[in-house]
Amino acid sequence: MMEKNWSSTSLPYVLPKSDGQADAWSDDTSGQRTSQHLLEVAEVTPPARIASALALEQGERVVVRRRLMKRGDRPVELTDSYYPLTVAAGTALAERRKIKGGAPTLLAELGYQPRRVTEEVETRRPSASEIASLELEPGEPVLVLCRLTTAQNGSPMEASLMTMRQGAILRYEIEVA
Repeated sequence: MMEKNWSSTSLPYVLPKSDGQADAWSDDTSGQRTSQHLLEVAEVTPPARIASALALEQGERVVVRRRLMKRGDRPVELTDSYYPLTVAAGTALAERRKIKGGAPTLLAELGYQPRRVTEEVETRRPSASEIASLELEPGEPVLVLCRLTTAQNGSPMEASLMTMRQGAILRYEIEVA
């Protein structure tokens, strides 16, 4: 079998950090100041796409963490991360506060090491609330990244929907040896 090496600009966002390291968004190397604003942490019934990705039963609830990401003062991304209750209930994921080192670090501490990450990318027209939150120009499309992270045992542990203003660059690289 051919060996493949895979790298992605997404990888830092799914791997746990070492003690004292900032989350991947805060540790951005673009040279611009970044910030994230926690908009909501709640127990909800997820959208069908997320329920399917997390292999949930109909009506099963999850914890969602909704954030607005900024570069400088400019809003650039809305990120909604969903966690099955079996993963998030009773943890800092279900609390309305920032998580030191980010969610991947906490998930690793809880015994959920990432094994596989699957991403789907699409463009679409934004909703009215996305236009307002991201301060979009009329007619400006959004890029939507849906990411599913599964644990070492193969069970889904996190699904995220990231809605980005145009200009976002995603880079994937595969080295086939």
